[in-house]
Amino acid sequence: MATPSANALTYQPYVFYLGALACVNFAVQIMSVAVGWQVYDLTHDPYYLGIVGLAQFLPALALVLVTGLVADRFNRRVILGLCLAVETIAAGCLLAFTVTKPLVIWPVFVILVGLGIARAFFNPAGDALAPNLLSKGAIPHGISLGSMTWQTASIIGPVIGGLLYGFSAEVAYGVATTLLALAAICVVFIGKVPQENHVNETSIHTLLAGFKFIKSEQIVLGAISLDLFAVLLGGAVALMPVYAKDILHAGPLGLGLLRSAPGIGAIAVALWLSKFGIKDHAGKILFACVAGFGVFTTLFGYSTWIPLSIFALVMMGGFDMVSVYVRETLMQLRTPDEVRGRVNAVNRVFIGASNELGEFRAGMVAWKLGAVTAVVMGGVGTMAVAAIWSQIFPKLREARKLAAQD
Repeated sequence: MATPSANALTYQPYVFYLGALACVNFAVQIMSVAVGWQVYDLTHDPYYLGIVGLAQFLPALALVLVTGLVADRFNRRVILGLCLAVETIAAGCLLAFTVTKPLVIWPVFVILVGLGIARAFFNPAGDALAPNLLSKGAIPHGISLGSMTWQTASIIGPVIGGLLYGFSAEVAYGVATTLLALAAICVVFIGKVPQENHVNETSIHTLLAGFKFIKSEQIVLGAISLDLFAVLLGGAVALMPVYAKDILHAGPLGLGLLRSAPGIGAIAVALWLSKFGIKDHAGKILFACVAGFGVFTTLFGYSTWIPLSIFALVMMGGFDMVSVYVRETLMQLRTPDEVRGRVNAVNRVFIGASNELGEFRAGMVAWKLGAVTAVVMGGVGTMAVAAIWSQIFPKLREARKLAAQD
C-alpha cells in the first residue's frame, strides 16, 4: 500500500482551499489599510483605530461557544461559502458607504461588526476543514503553506491596498469585494469533503469541549496563551497609520510598506520552514522567538527613520512566523477531529484577542500616553511574557519534536 504524500499540493481540494485563503487574505489586507487610513483621516484620533480592532474582535468572543460547535456539527465547506457571501456583502457596503463621501464614521464600525460575525464562523470552520483535506503526514506542510499564503498577502496586500487607496478608497473596496467573491467560487470547487458528525446533541458539555480539551493539553494551552499575551501586548499594527502620517511622515503608500514589512520576514521564514521544518528543541526556539518579537517591537516603537522601522517590522514578522508554525502544528496534530472545530474556535478567539484586542489596547494607550509609549510598553511586556511563560509551562519549554502523537 502506497504511503500518502506529505506534499499538501498533491491534494486538489486543498489547492482550491489554498486559493480561497489567498483571495480572502488579500481582501482582508486591502480592507485593513483602507479602513485604517479612512478612519484616521476622518477622525485624526488613535482612539478610533482601537475601536476598529474591538469591533472585529467582540463578535468572535461573544460567539465562541457557538461557532466551534457549528464547525463540528455542520458541513464546514458550506459554512465557508455562506460566510464568504456575507463578507462580500459587507465589503460592498464599505464601498457604498465611501461613495457617499461620508462625514461620520459610525457606519464603518457597524459594517466591521458584520464582518467580525462572518469571520467568527469562517475561521474555526476553515481551520478545521484543512486537516480533512490532507493526510496526517501532509498536515505540517499544509500549515506552512497556509501560513505562507497569509504572509504573502501580508507583504503584497498592504502595498496594493496603499496604491489602490491612493487612487481612491472606492477602488480599494471594489477590489476587495471582487476577491471575496472569487474566494467563494474556490470554495465551491473544493467539492464534497467527508466529515463525520461527531456532535448529535447540544449541551453545556459539548459547548465547552474545546475549552476542556485545551485545558487538559498543557502544551497546547501554553502555546496558545503565550501567543495571546505576547501579541496582545505587542499590537503595533493598529498604530501604523499614526506612525506613517505623524512620526515617519509617509502617505498611504508608506503605510502599505509598513504593513507589508512583517510579511517579508514571515514569508522568508515560512519558506525555510516549508523545506526544513523544526527538527528539535521546538519549545526553546518558540520562547526565544517570542522574546525576539518583543525586542524588535521595542525598536520599532523608538524608530523615527523609516528604513530602521521597516527592518524592525521585518524581524518581527520572522520571529512571529516561528510562533505561528509551532503553535498551529502542535494544536492540529494533537487535536482529535471530533473537537477540532471547537478547539479552533477557542484558538481563534485567542488569536483575535491578541490581534484585534491588541489593536484596541494599543489605541487606548496611545490615546492617553502617545503612540511611541504604547508600542514600547508592548514590546517590553512581550519579552516579560516570554520569560514568565517559560517557567509556567515547562512541558512546552522542553517540547522537542513537532510530530503526530500516537
